[in-house]
Amino acid sequence: MTTADPTLDDIEAIARKTLAALPAPFVAGAAEVHLAVVDWPPQDVLDELDIDDPLDLTGLYDGIPLTRKSVLDQPVQPDTIWLFREPILDELAERGNVTLEELVAHVTLHELAHHFGWSDDDIAMIDRWWE
Repeated sequence: MTTADPTLDDIEAIARKTLAALPAPFVAGAAEVHLAVVDWPPQDVLDELDIDDPLDLTGLYDGIPLTRKSVLDQPVQPDTIWLFREPILDELAERGNVTLEELVAHVTLHELAHHFGWSDDDIAMIDRWWE
């Protein structure tokens, strides 16, 4: 990468590298999830989540967690991990103590954990990112 801001493709490449490096038990579940990288979260998503500042949402899992899926579920859209470039870059600048690769990997894995049915509290027990 150059000194210019990372592109959507740069962030996607980091996320895909993160997913490719998963331990074997998680590879199949991760392969079922679509990855989407866009600049900003959509306003309807922010409204639904009651988030006023779009910089507060770096990623989102949109789908039915594996722990709640049923063979009776008819998929309307693929389960998706959304990464939001501008909020990620804002958090990167605010933190100053992590690399882009570390931050994108963290957001990607956090959202993938929701796909596996983990709550934010479950994730926080093993990923103490804020420390």
